[in-house]
Amino acid sequence: MTRILVVDDEPHILALVTRALHADGHETVVAEDGQAALDRALEGDIDLVILDVGLPSLDGFEVLRALRAGGERMPVIILTARSSTSDAVDGLDAGASDYVPKPFSVAELMARVRSRLRERTGAVTMVLSQGDVTLDILARRTTVAGREVDLSAREFALAEQFLRHPGAVLTREVLLSRIWGMDFDPGSNVVDVYVRYLRAKLGADHIVTVRGEGYRWE
Repeated sequence: MTRILVVDDEPHILALVTRALHADGHETVVAEDGQAALDRALEGDIDLVILDVGLPSLDGFEVLRALRAGGERMPVIILTARSSTSDAVDGLDAGASDYVPKPFSVAELMARVRSRLRERTGAVTMVLSQGDVTLDILARRTTVAGREVDLSAREFALAEQFLRHPGAVLTREVLLSRIWGMDFDPGSNVVDVYVRYLRAKLGADHIVTVRGEGYRWE
C-alpha cells in the first residue's frame, strides 16, 4: 500500500484529503507545519506528498526546495489558495510534480495522485494475486478467474489487505484503522458488512471467519 504525506495547516482540509486517500486504498501521514513535513518526508518511506504552500515555520516552496536539494524524488503535488500564475511557475520550478489550486475537487485531486503514482512506477504494474483473484493496484482493477469484477474503493482496499497478508488473521480493529482511518464504535459491524460484500464478489471460500479474532484469507 502506498504511503502519502498530507501537509496542510487547515484541519478540515487534512480530514477531507485523508478520508479520500483512505477510500482510494492509501495509507496517510499528516503534518501541519513545514518543518514537521520536511522532517517526516526525509525519513524515506513516503511515496507521494500533497503539500500546501501557506504553512507555518517553512512554506511549501521552502519544503519542496529542501526535499529536492536532499535528493528526494517522490512526486509532490502542491496545493495553494494563491491564484497567480507566478505561484504555479514557482512551484513547478522548485520541483513540484503537479499543481492544484484551492478550492479543489477531491475527485480531481485523487485522479492526479493516481496519475503521479503511475508515472513514478513507469511501466511496472503493481499486481497482487492469490489463487484465482488478482488485483492491479494502480489500475484499480480486479479479476476472478480472468473475469473482471467491479469493486468499490472500500471493497478494493479491504481485498488488498487480505491479499497482502494471506494466511494471517486480520482483526476488525486493524481493518478499521487501515481502511477507514478512524475509530468506530466497538459495536460497529462495518467490517463484517464489507467482508460479506467481498465474499459475494470474490467467492465465499476465500475469506474465513476466525471466531473472536477476525478474518483470514485462505
